[in-house]
Amino acid sequence: MGTPQACGQGLAEHAELPGKLAVLIESMANVLDTHREALNPRDANSRREDEAYRELSLTHRKVAGELRELARRMEGYRDLPMGRHDEKVTSGPKAVQAFEKFVTVEGQVAALLQRRLIGDRAMLDQMRRAG
Repeated sequence: MGTPQACGQGLAEHAELPGKLAVLIESMANVLDTHREALNPRDANSRREDEAYRELSLTHRKVAGELRELARRMEGYRDLPMGRHDEKVTSGPKAVQAFEKFVTVEGQVAALLQRRLIGDRAMLDQMRRAG
C-alpha cells in the first residue's frame, strides 16, 4: 500500500464527478433548447411542450451551475491539512454502510448511462442520416 491520501486530496479527486455531471446536465439543457426551435408556435400542443422544455432547461442549467460550483469547491480543498481521525469510526458500520450505498448507486448510474448511451448513439446516427 502507498502513502495514505489526505482527505483534501480525496475531495479534489472526487471533484471530477460533479464536474462531469455538470457538463452532462448542461448538455441536456442544450438538447432541450435546440428541440424547442423545432416546435410550431401556432400549435397549442407545441406551445405547451415549449413551456415544459423551457422550464426543464432552466432547471437543468441551475443544477449544472450548482454542480460546477460544488466541483470547484471540492477541488479547492486539495491542500486541506489532514486532521486526526478515529479509525473505529472511519471503518465502522455507519461509514461502511454510507460508502457501500455510494458504491451501489455509482454502479447503478454507470449501468444507466451505459444503457442510455446505446439508445442515444442510435438516435444520433438517425439524426445524422436524416440531416
